[in-house]
Amino acid sequence: MSVGYRLFGSELSPYSVKVRSYLRYKGIPHEWVPRTAANQGEFERYARLPLIPLLVTPEGAGLQDSTPIIEALEERFPEPSIHPPDPTGRFLSALLEEFADEWGNKWMFHYRWAREVDQESAARRLAEAMLPDASAEERAEAARSIRARMVERVWYVGSSAETAPQIEDSYREAVDLLEAHLRGRPYVFGARPAFADFGLWGQLYCCWTDPTAGALLRERAPAVVDWIERMGEPAAAGAFEGWRSLAATLEPLLARQVGRLFLPWSDANARALAAGSAELEVELDGRRWRQRPQKYHARSLAALRERFARTERSPELDAALERTGCLGWLRAG
Repeated sequence: MSVGYRLFGSELSPYSVKVRSYLRYKGIPHEWVPRTAANQGEFERYARLPLIPLLVTPEGAGLQDSTPIIEALEERFPEPSIHPPDPTGRFLSALLEEFADEWGNKWMFHYRWAREVDQESAARRLAEAMLPDASAEERAEAARSIRARMVERVWYVGSSAETAPQIEDSYREAVDLLEAHLRGRPYVFGARPAFADFGLWGQLYCCWTDPTAGALLRERAPAVVDWIERMGEPAAAGAFEGWRSLAATLEPLLARQVGRLFLPWSDANARALAAGSAELEVELDGRRWRQRPQKYHARSLAALRERFARTERSPELDAALERTGCLGWLRAG
């Protein structure tokens, strides 16, 4: 039996680096295993799906999907907790983690494959990571193949000529709102990282490494860039803040991005799937959004609503969700 955990992932995968950051914060012994063609056989022994990250436990079990991985580890390694102690902070942190995984991924994936400069950068880096021992010619050919395949997959996150302006507006607005919130505090919920930090960071770290999205971050959000660098090796520097001190700058992010965009989109996706529709169409903040519905997102919304139903309710939490336009979407089903 091996000592510690083994994390198969990629530096260009937001979900892989999200789990790695968590493992580092917790001080959990682990080995980072870059996913390459050379370890395909070992990967397949433990993976149910051809997706990263894959966490292999010391007992030899394979875990996939970043959120369940972190939740399983949190039960095993509860300290230092990534959950604020109050019900309001605890649920809103989980809500932002879900938002980052499901909506924030649209920013990352769209920017990475929408423009030639980003396509070339990402395809080259992916080819180098996957084929570390290949020749320059073999890597160049692999990069061309990766680029062609991934540019054709932007529909998966809903990116199209119609939705691109809204995705990019959402990214810029979210960055600006996080910048205002992170000035003067090291992490999203105070002086230690929360569940929300890991989800948001995975997407924004990858944006930071790409040419176009990274330039936008460096131009307009120095506090966010500092936080991105800090989350590479996160460490507690104090306690979580209470909601009263967080609300003034965190509620705008919840209202503008979660209540007006993410939850209405997620609900429309689930409804389209339930109706057997080949396309979902919904108005988000006054603009039409169309894409193919996705089964995974419907399952994640159901899990989020179940989490909300189990959450210890308080007038403070309900009021925050009501003010930000989230409450009705969480009750729907």
